[in-house]
Amino acid sequence: MASAVEQLAKNANLGALAKATELKQRIFFVIGALIVYRLGTYIPVPGIDIQAWSQFFSDPSKSGGILGMFNMFSGGALSRMTIFALNIMPYISASIIMQLASAMSKKLEELKKEGEVGRMKINQYTRYLTVLLASVQAYGMSIGLEASGAVIDPGMFFRASTVITIVGGTVFLMWLGEQITSRGVGNGISLIIYAGIVAELPRAIAAALDLGQEGTLHPMVLFGLLVMIVGVIALIVFVERAHRRVVVQYPKRQVGNRMMGGESSHIPLKINTAGVIPPIFASSLLLLPLTVVGMMSFENTEWRSFIESNLAHGQPVYMILYGLLVAFFCFFYTAIVFNPEENADTLRKYGGFVPGMRPGKNTADYLDYVLTRISTIGAIYLVFICLLPEFLIAKYSLPFYFGGTSLLIVVSVTMDTVAQVHSHLIAHQYEGLVRNTKLRGRRR
Repeated sequence: MASAVEQLAKNANLGALAKATELKQRIFFVIGALIVYRLGTYIPVPGIDIQAWSQFFSDPSKSGGILGMFNMFSGGALSRMTIFALNIMPYISASIIMQLASAMSKKLEELKKEGEVGRMKINQYTRYLTVLLASVQAYGMSIGLEASGAVIDPGMFFRASTVITIVGGTVFLMWLGEQITSRGVGNGISLIIYAGIVAELPRAIAAALDLGQEGTLHPMVLFGLLVMIVGVIALIVFVERAHRRVVVQYPKRQVGNRMMGGESSHIPLKINTAGVIPPIFASSLLLLPLTVVGMMSFENTEWRSFIESNLAHGQPVYMILYGLLVAFFCFFYTAIVFNPEENADTLRKYGGFVPGMRPGKNTADYLDYVLTRISTIGAIYLVFICLLPEFLIAKYSLPFYFGGTSLLIVVSVTMDTVAQVHSHLIAHQYEGLVRNTKLRGRRR
């Protein structure tokens, strides 16, 4: 028999959405915030020669590296050199650094255990680190702009104004993302990246169709690309919803004349615990040398020729290193996010135990064993998702938007947002049931 939650979930429809006033307000707030974000991606940085920058960015050797990937995450803001050119990437980098630091620093680990107060302090440190990273990246961007010849009046004034403008845009997006998370639906930071990718998808599709009209791509290749995208999306949905349940049993205890406890629960371990972090880190590390030698006016040397010939998209060395780095960061980030010893101690404190395992070290070893096995499956899945589109992008010169990282972000964020909307609908229906029950009780 279906549970009450499942019955309410089946009855959740557009009519229920129309009655959920608070949910509609949250959705409208998210839409308005994303519109503001998209408008900001068209406000240029002062002192930029737009035509010169467009010519520079249209060069495949320049836009095919890390610039192309960041342009995808920024929703085309980098190609237009706007105030949101860095997007929210410094905040994501700062968050990852703080997570790594929390795992290595006892002081930060104690802050995490202090509850809401500790979490607020860590968030504040993350904001400070975001400003620092954004300032460094913005200053490097201003130097790169001067080297590219896209600046009307180079000098310290231009660098200072560029740093202030771009850092201000990043801080505004950080604040906007936090507002979406607290007053809207879904994770604000993820939705900002999601909106940037989705907004540029029509242009990427039009570019692919143009390649078909020019004869560069055969119609069967386009059809195969469509089939591949549908298959990759189906695989992402299947794996992202999959998890391994570790059964946890709680002992019975007598309270007065009643027996309490004896319940059975489970720890859900996701197949892909690391999410989209491994592809982002791997792409950044591999494309950074290629971008540096492309932007700097180095002479033709042997090491530059080696980097350009082996670390470009589609090259065997690039593919091998990319797959290895994705797998490495999958295990590394999973170890940071999920601590088996900490979870085993938490279970022991509340009297829970895994059947067949003694509490403490044996439980931690068992959780680590299970997590290692499913992380292996998750690493293989991520490597496949990332490398399959890379082969096609390199062979047919398709845009970054058809890559595995972008599809993974779009599908994951969509699933998370829909799940939160569903939760709000179920909570609204529960409130209606409780309200009706109280009214019936008063009438009686």
